[in-house]
Amino acid sequence: MLRSLWIAKTGMDAQQTSLDTISNNLANVSTTAYKRVRPIFEDLIYQNLRSPGLNEDAGNYVPSGLQAGNGAKISSTQRVNSAGALVQSQNPLDMAINGNGFFAVATSNGVAYTRAGIFQRNDKGQIVTANGNVLLGQNSVNSANTAGATGIVIPSKASTVVVGSDGTVSYFMADATSPIQADQIAMVNFANPTGLANAGGGLYYETASSGDAQVGVAGKDGLGSISQFYTEQSNVNVAEELVALIAAQRAYEITAKSVTASDQILQKLGQL
Repeated sequence: MLRSLWIAKTGMDAQQTSLDTISNNLANVSTTAYKRVRPIFEDLIYQNLRSPGLNEDAGNYVPSGLQAGNGAKISSTQRVNSAGALVQSQNPLDMAINGNGFFAVATSNGVAYTRAGIFQRNDKGQIVTANGNVLLGQNSVNSANTAGATGIVIPSKASTVVVGSDGTVSYFMADATSPIQADQIAMVNFANPTGLANAGGGLYYETASSGDAQVGVAGKDGLGSISQFYTEQSNVNVAEELVALIAAQRAYEITAKSVTASDQILQKLGQL
């Protein structure tokens, strides 16, 4: 069997994964706070038929050697955490992070992290995500039982909700002139945000690669500030993704042609 067939197979597999990744980026171009993902290619292990630097005859070293490649693969998919554009909204519980950091929310699987700041109130007055995950404040983010965390509660009779740039959540009652502070939104960052595990729904979970969660206050210690009445858009650039899509498609087609060429060689050998 010709080696080129197997090499072409690895190239087609890698380009197919690249096409899948680009397609997913384009599908999420309108997803709030979505971060584009790029594939990382690498070549496979080489077969050393003649090692470079080999001493063959009385100090005469082989200058380059003979190494046969065995194809390519995608070693990882890297999430690009650059900030998306901020778009103004009319919902007082819409929030965007200007800079580094994540919101912390309580899920059935523990604490998750997100930059999708489209929040609302549930029947208990808690600030939650669209899936009902409770937004955690400074008073609850370090709780041992985050699954039952109260989070930040806004009374049903509150007339106005104000979120400061430092994450302080206050509200006004109809018969009061002074704001009442509910809590302060917890901001979390990681040494390696790219190492977070993507769970879908805009949620990420801590892993050994991301490092431990570092809880802080918005606007301090390198954490971004919070903008009320804004949402962060996807950082996918449609033009760039379309160019990458065409390049991946062409690479797939060229690799497929090498399969055809190898097949034609085998046909010729069979006719001898």
